[in-house]
Amino acid sequence: MTASPAAMRVFLEVRRRLQSALLILGEPKEGDMPVDISVMPSSLQMRTPGSCTELWFPAEVRLVPSSCRGLQYVAGDGLHLRLQTQAELSTKPLSLFTQSPQVQECCTFYCQSCGEVIIRDRKLLRVLPLPSENWGALVGEWCCHPDPFANKPLHPQENDCFTGDSFFLVNLRSDSWQPRPELGRKPKTNTKVICKRCKVMLGETMSSETTKLYMTEIIIQPSERNFPILPRSQFVQSVIAQCLVELSSARSTFRFTIQGHDGKAYVLLWLLNSDSLVIESLGNSKSIKKFPLLEDILKDDSSSAWNAIKVLYQPCIKNRNKKLAGSWESDISIHSLTLPAATCLELLLILSRSNAMLPPSLRYMNSFQVAFLKM
Repeated sequence: MTASPAAMRVFLEVRRRLQSALLILGEPKEGDMPVDISVMPSSLQMRTPGSCTELWFPAEVRLVPSSCRGLQYVAGDGLHLRLQTQAELSTKPLSLFTQSPQVQECCTFYCQSCGEVIIRDRKLLRVLPLPSENWGALVGEWCCHPDPFANKPLHPQENDCFTGDSFFLVNLRSDSWQPRPELGRKPKTNTKVICKRCKVMLGETMSSETTKLYMTEIIIQPSERNFPILPRSQFVQSVIAQCLVELSSARSTFRFTIQGHDGKAYVLLWLLNSDSLVIESLGNSKSIKKFPLLEDILKDDSSSAWNAIKVLYQPCIKNRNKKLAGSWESDISIHSLTLPAATCLELLLILSRSNAMLPPSLRYMNSFQVAFLKM
């Protein structure tokens, strides 16, 4: 894309399953009138007396210019129009357990924030999903004899890795030869597992041998393989987006409570769709306030295209939305995801940042705020 400092802002959301797109062209600055707009199948061109901006779409997305409808001007946003698209559905799975260790493969667990080795060269013989948190109650309902699993928690053996909704359970017994993560003392039964290098909370000890490591804090890779460290905000968004998509598919639930390891609710999330492709050009973004966590979002080119999930959210910090949070927590159809408290705050910052970047008319839906999480 080529653009002058005064280039117009462009926002395009493509819904792959619906084969439709919403295009918003921001208001041009004074002196840039008139504007000549050309919508082509693979690109968008905007000409003003002082500049020419051309935005190219990804190869898998093509617009149908003749389908343009719903043309309207929205104050503060600019020009809105809807079009049909020819967009391919993404078949590439997200990699969480790229995070997906293979059985019989030696894997190394790293701290995502700094790259410190947490578990080195662990050969995993079993990688198994944990049952849902209410599995014990289900056994009691369906069995005509006493629960054979009562008071028998699931603990991984030396070469096991159990996967939960947002965490891994591993056995650290064989890793006494290497530096263990620092264990921060606290009065509760569980104990924090802290990265020695960067002091980030990685998980909690569940017993003398079993450790819970949160997916948002850990990278799992085959040993002896080099890999790039993803920017923190990109990694957090990708992991949480995949968790929400997988849970909504497996359990037919679309509302989630994000709570910290301290038991407090931080964010209420409502998954709207998971098939969005967002293309945006910010034009001149010098006035955008930057946060250290989000610098990676802004250091690239001012235009970008990315797959994303669309969510509604309500923050719950400082007793905000206390009544709504209470009703969600008591609703059995709403699923809870537990993460380190610091990561919950990071997620809230990412959501707020995403919301602030949207055109004003798209930032709210009823009483909820709208945001995108990149996959």
